[in-house]
Amino acid sequence: MDEYEWYDDEPYTEPYVIVERREAGVGPLILGLALGAGVALLLAPQSGEETRRSIARRARRAQEAAQELVGDMSGVVADKFHDVRDRVEDTIEATLDAVDAKKRQVANAFDAGRAAARQSRGELESRIAEKKAAYKDA
Repeated sequence: MDEYEWYDDEPYTEPYVIVERREAGVGPLILGLALGAGVALLLAPQSGEETRRSIARRARRAQEAAQELVGDMSGVVADKFHDVRDRVEDTIEATLDAVDAKKRQVANAFDAGRAAARQSRGELESRIAEKKAAYKDA
């Protein structure tokens, strides 16, 4: 008897395998990381001490680059601050000069008005004196 004989109604087919899939957990990830780190250490061209020195050197270079960048940026910010401060000071100076010029104009106009009023008063007093004299003579 053939092992597939009991499938009388169906044509002969090859057997197949069913594989169930399930979600991978953290375990395989940790195992993969450990294996990768082990292989990296075995195949590393440097010793542990050399690797640490190299990492320290790179860290110092990164720190120096960061400090240089901060220094450059603070210099740029300081320059911008000084530029803005100078512009504000110039604007304040120009405004104060304009106010002083207006004050001088007002003072000059006031003095001119006062002088004109004195002159008009003198002329008016002269006319009044002439009219009084003409009235007394008449």
